[in-house]
Amino acid sequence: MSTTATMLGHQEREVLHAVGCGLRDDEIAADLAIPEDAVAGHLARILARLGLRDRAAAIVHAFDCGLVVPGRGPRTRTASPSPSPVAARTPAVPTVRISVLGPLRAWRDGRPLNLGHLRQQSVLAALALGGGRTVSRQELLDAVWGMEPPLTNVVPVYIYRLRKTLRLGDSPDSVIEHDRCGYRLAPGAVHVDVARMEELLTEVGRAHRAGEATEVVRLSSQALELFRGEPLAGLPGPLAELERLRLAERRVAVMQRKVEWQLRLGRHLEAIDELFALSAAYPLNEPVAAMLMRALHRSGRRTDALTVFARARRRLADDLGVAPSRMLRRTYEVIRQGDHHPSAADFPAVDRW
Repeated sequence: MSTTATMLGHQEREVLHAVGCGLRDDEIAADLAIPEDAVAGHLARILARLGLRDRAAAIVHAFDCGLVVPGRGPRTRTASPSPSPVAARTPAVPTVRISVLGPLRAWRDGRPLNLGHLRQQSVLAALALGGGRTVSRQELLDAVWGMEPPLTNVVPVYIYRLRKTLRLGDSPDSVIEHDRCGYRLAPGAVHVDVARMEELLTEVGRAHRAGEATEVVRLSSQALELFRGEPLAGLPGPLAELERLRLAERRVAVMQRKVEWQLRLGRHLEAIDELFALSAAYPLNEPVAAMLMRALHRSGRRTDALTVFARARRRLADDLGVAPSRMLRRTYEVIRQGDHHPSAADFPAVDRW
């Protein structure tokens, strides 16, 4: 902040501070008890002396030089001069919820929040996917813009807007914390659906190892219910693109495990319905095709099972130019060679995690 301190007078620094906090000229005038045209004059001199292009650049500069601390500004001057950390005032149950397992959404006390335009949403998604760790400004630039960074450093502006949107109730505190290393979601202040999914999948793994079939199916169903469509649908940036693929694969793996245990429990009709839907969504997924063939055969629908193989073989040839894998061919041979109802040991394993 030394350059700003030497180039600007006291009142100009106050004006720049208020501009950085997002106040309009009339609000600044009321807060500083000066005429509104005086605010405009101060801002013009600030831009000229600091070589800034416009008001947005002034906001960025106020963050960069440390003049503005996120969450503190003219609107919050009546607060205690030494506010306690966000976590100290966080309620036992988070009031802010963020969902990434579908189009990005956020709610406070059950009410949906306006998260701004798509790039700003991608910044929030990167924090939500950070698992509570601090994400640096450079990481956010790489995650949201990749090889084409913005002409100005807009990350502090986006963070400031998101902080205002994601305040904790009537408190000036936000669920987004800032330190010299970057930004993060305050621990315990926000519920993110992907974190809940991972908790459930840890329990699924425990139940799987213990052989608790009913628990595997129940917990897997709860994890799958968290998905509301394509993860991070429509969000730009390299991170969103990679996470869409990763979370989609995660979803398929959970469905495969759930169906595998449904088959072990003899719940073939339930498994068939889910496998048909999964096969339609992922027609080139051979383990899914193999599981559908097994479920159909165990239900006495041998012809339908062989039809699934023929359809999968045709799609693999037409779309990828490859033959069915050894696993899928082995499943086909087991079904084709007899009318008996084979056990799981007769088939190659397709259960993946």
